[in-house]
Amino acid sequence: MEVPPYARIAADIKRRVADGRLRPGDRVPSTRQLARDWNVALATATRALALLAQEGVVIAEPRVGTVVAEPLRSGRAAQGPAARRGAPAGPDGTRERVVRAAVEIADADGLDELTMRGLADRLGMATMSLYRHVGGKDELVLLMLDTVIGDHPLPAEPPAGWREALETTARLQWAAYRAHPWMADVSSLYRPLPSAGLLKHSEWAMRALAGTRLDATAKMHVHILVHSFVQGLAANIEQERRARAATGLSDEEWMSAQEERMRQVSESPGYGAFAAFLRELGDFDLDLDRLFEFGLRPLLDGLSRMID
Repeated sequence: MEVPPYARIAADIKRRVADGRLRPGDRVPSTRQLARDWNVALATATRALALLAQEGVVIAEPRVGTVVAEPLRSGRAAQGPAARRGAPAGPDGTRERVVRAAVEIADADGLDELTMRGLADRLGMATMSLYRHVGGKDELVLLMLDTVIGDHPLPAEPPAGWREALETTARLQWAAYRAHPWMADVSSLYRPLPSAGLLKHSEWAMRALAGTRLDATAKMHVHILVHSFVQGLAANIEQERRARAATGLSDEEWMSAQEERMRQVSESPGYGAFAAFLRELGDFDLDLDRLFEFGLRPLLDGLSRMID
């Protein structure tokens, strides 16, 4: 009988553990990396890691990822780095482990690939046992959001001026979105989530604007504009991840495929200025970090003329 792909992947990782190429505490390839290396679907790679977790070969660790577990000794359960460091083994420690594993899945594969069943498989747990630690996916996403925002904390003491304070919150939010692009799809302006982490940034902004002449509506508009500037740029990172997963093409490969059509349109009547611009532009590399820096200062300059 032919061995299914997920079992072949699991067997390969177990061989690497057995011969010392992977040691306890070492990170194992992510589901996305395994899918690429073995040319299989993400679900197949996820099933392979789930099998390894159930057999005690790997374990999901907060802030680390999926790592090789310590070998079983004297009937004790396998332990990873966090357990060896004395991480809490009770409900609080388990909840953090669940949330961090969920963040790892969303970081690698997007929030749309995060399911309670897939998360339980990753952790080597029964699906229903997750509900002892989180009430469901909605609560899990809130916990994930608060956790990753907490990894980029606001300073204990705010700067003196409103401009410096808004720049601080924008830069910290940008860092969080860059590390976790799925965040851009979690909350919208029309349906903001009651995230304690995000509300800390709202509190920070309102304190910064409290001494200005703006009324409450204008303060809210300023806060929304700064947040939307960051979120709007970050949304492109997640959109590109989805497009690459759907098409198998990088952004450069996709653009190359559009060049002829773009040339035909730009050289047709009515597009003279755009055609001249393209000739002047030459090769252009879209760098979102550079675009963030390019846009943040003019945004704050414009607000300064209104506020000061």
